[in-house]
Amino acid sequence: MTALTTPEKRNWFGLLLLGLAVGVSSGLFGIGGGIIILPALVYLFSYYTRIAAGTSLLAVVLPAVVGVISYALEGNVNLLMALLLSAGSIVGAPIGSWLLTVLPQRAVRWGFIVFMLLVVASLFVIIPSRDAVIEVDWLLGAGLVALGLFTGVMSGLLGIGGGVVIVPLLVVLFGASDLIAKGTSLLVVIATGMSGTVANLRRKNVDPPAAMVIGGAAALATPVGVWTAHALSPEIANIVFAVFLALVIIRMLVDVLSRR
Repeated sequence: MTALTTPEKRNWFGLLLLGLAVGVSSGLFGIGGGIIILPALVYLFSYYTRIAAGTSLLAVVLPAVVGVISYALEGNVNLLMALLLSAGSIVGAPIGSWLLTVLPQRAVRWGFIVFMLLVVASLFVIIPSRDAVIEVDWLLGAGLVALGLFTGVMSGLLGIGGGVVIVPLLVVLFGASDLIAKGTSLLVVIATGMSGTVANLRRKNVDPPAAMVIGGAAALATPVGVWTAHALSPEIANIVFAVFLALVIIRMLVDVLSRR
């Protein structure tokens, strides 16, 4: 497999379509989109995994910015929650990277799959209230930092973006509105995406032109996803998100079963 580093080898139209799909998903689910971009770049566009990961991290920043603005216009972003989650995530990411060299990946992936199945099941039981108001005290703040820490560890271990963990757990464990969870999650994505991109650029693990095409197209499509998220009832939004998480689980199962 050859890493794509020259414009002649890039599939610009394919990258554009990928960006549009990522943008809708980002706005609708409150995720960065790395869970879609990384495997697409590796399996469809023949990128090395390290280049795909770095490119993905840069590409998600612009749609996340647009998504945060779109959610914030409706008052659906909690800055304090995002700061606490980001603080935990920044600490957790290097821990996850270290654990990557210590723990058996197969066992970790199976554990995460079981965890995600429990999250999916909970989405059919707990329906968020869009009138919910969260008062962040010391105990809740510690819980948010812990959630950020867990998210960062999983990101370092598995390359899983924070949104697929943060959004459902903010709803299930913290009683947040699904819209607040999504808007706040995207704000965390901006922080982690920018901090990680600096290191990746230094190591030349990024394809900036491809990232700009994906990110630009995604930014254009993100408001469509945000509008859809607001249009759906909480019950339907939970079901749609559960289906998306099920697809993430299937993708992880394929990865686990294909590795010996």
